[in-house]
Amino acid sequence: MTTLTNITNIFSYICIFGGLVFWFWGTAALLTRRSVLFKLHSLSVSDTLGSIAIVFGLILLRPKELPLLILAIISLALWNTMLCYVMAYCSSSTTRSKK
Repeated sequence: MTTLTNITNIFSYICIFGGLVFWFWGTAALLTRRSVLFKLHSLSVSDTLGSIAIVFGLILLRPKELPLLILAIISLALWNTMLCYVMAYCSSSTTRSKK
Protein backbone atom coordinates (compact mmCIF):
# COMPACT_ATOMS: atom_id res chain seq x y z
CA MET A 1 0.00 0.00 0.00
CA THR A 2 2.80 2.41 0.87
CA THR A 3 4.73 1.62 -2.29
CA LEU A 4 1.67 2.31 -4.45
CA THR A 5 1.12 5.61 -2.66
CA ASN A 6 4.74 6.61 -3.19
CA ILE A 7 4.57 5.74 -6.91
CA THR A 8 1.34 7.72 -7.26
CA ASN A 9 2.86 10.72 -5.50
CA ILE A 10 5.98 10.58 -7.68
CA PHE A 11 3.90 10.34 -10.86
CA SER A 12 1.68 13.23 -9.76
CA TYR A 13 4.69 15.44 -9.08
CA ILE A 14 6.12 14.48 -12.49
CA CYS A 15 2.83 15.57 -14.10
CA ILE A 16 2.81 18.86 -12.20
CA PHE A 17 6.45 19.54 -13.08
CA GLY A 18 5.77 18.62 -16.72
CA GLY A 19 2.88 21.09 -16.76
CA LEU A 20 5.15 23.83 -15.48
CA VAL A 21 7.69 22.97 -18.18
CA PHE A 22 4.95 23.33 -20.83
CA TRP A 23 3.97 26.72 -19.39
CA PHE A 24 7.52 28.06 -19.53
CA TRP A 25 8.13 26.52 -22.96
CA GLY A 26 5.12 28.37 -24.37
CA THR A 27 6.24 31.58 -22.74
CA ALA A 28 9.70 31.20 -24.22
CA ALA A 29 8.12 30.95 -27.69
CA LEU A 30 6.99 34.56 -27.27
CA LEU A 31 10.61 35.66 -27.56
CA THR A 32 11.05 34.28 -31.09
CA ARG A 33 10.91 36.38 -34.27
CA ARG A 34 7.88 34.60 -35.71
CA SER A 35 4.49 36.13 -36.44
CA VAL A 36 2.15 37.13 -33.66
CA LEU A 37 -0.33 34.41 -34.62
CA PHE A 38 2.34 31.70 -34.39
CA LYS A 39 3.34 33.01 -30.97
CA LEU A 40 -0.25 33.03 -29.74
CA HIS A 41 -0.86 29.55 -31.10
CA SER A 42 2.19 28.05 -29.43
CA LEU A 43 1.38 29.86 -26.19
CA SER A 44 -2.23 28.66 -26.12
CA VAL A 45 -1.33 25.05 -26.97
CA SER A 46 1.42 24.84 -24.38
CA ASP A 47 -0.78 26.57 -21.81
CA THR A 48 -3.59 24.08 -22.41
CA LEU A 49 -1.31 21.05 -22.22
CA GLY A 50 0.50 22.37 -19.17
CA SER A 51 -2.70 23.17 -17.32
CA ILE A 52 -4.21 19.77 -18.10
CA ALA A 53 -1.02 18.04 -16.92
CA ILE A 54 -1.09 20.01 -13.67
CA VAL A 55 -4.76 19.21 -13.07
CA PHE A 56 -4.08 15.52 -13.83
CA GLY A 57 -1.30 15.58 -11.25
CA LEU A 58 -3.75 17.10 -8.77
CA ILE A 59 -6.23 14.31 -9.54
CA LEU A 60 -3.59 11.80 -8.51
CA LEU A 61 -2.87 13.72 -5.30
CA ARG A 62 -6.51 14.44 -4.37
CA PRO A 63 -8.76 11.65 -5.74
CA LYS A 64 -11.68 12.87 -3.58
CA GLU A 65 -11.89 15.97 -5.79
CA LEU A 66 -12.19 13.94 -9.01
CA PRO A 67 -15.51 15.39 -10.33
CA LEU A 68 -14.39 18.98 -9.84
CA LEU A 69 -10.98 18.39 -11.40
CA ILE A 70 -12.48 16.52 -14.37
CA LEU A 71 -14.75 19.53 -14.89
CA ALA A 72 -11.66 21.74 -14.80
CA ILE A 73 -9.94 19.63 -17.49
CA ILE A 74 -13.01 19.75 -19.74
CA SER A 75 -13.36 23.49 -19.23
CA LEU A 76 -9.69 24.09 -20.01
CA ALA A 77 -9.82 22.02 -23.18
CA LEU A 78 -13.00 23.63 -24.48
CA TRP A 79 -12.25 27.22 -23.46
CA ASN A 80 -8.71 27.31 -24.85
CA THR A 81 -9.75 25.59 -28.09
CA MET A 82 -12.59 28.04 -28.66
CA LEU A 83 -10.33 30.98 -27.88
CA CYS A 84 -7.82 29.80 -30.50
CA TYR A 85 -10.56 29.49 -33.11
CA VAL A 86 -11.85 32.97 -32.33
CA MET A 87 -8.36 34.46 -32.61
CA ALA A 88 -7.78 32.69 -35.93
CA TYR A 89 -11.13 33.84 -37.29
CA CYS A 90 -10.56 37.43 -36.25
CA SER A 91 -7.10 37.51 -37.76
CA SER A 92 -8.29 35.98 -41.04
CA SER A 93 -11.16 38.46 -41.38
CA THR A 94 -8.82 41.45 -40.87
CA THR A 95 -6.46 40.03 -43.47
CA ARG A 96 -9.28 39.73 -46.02
CA SER A 97 -10.55 43.26 -45.43
CA LYS A 98 -7.10 44.79 -46.04
CA LYS A 99 -6.88 43.42 -49.59
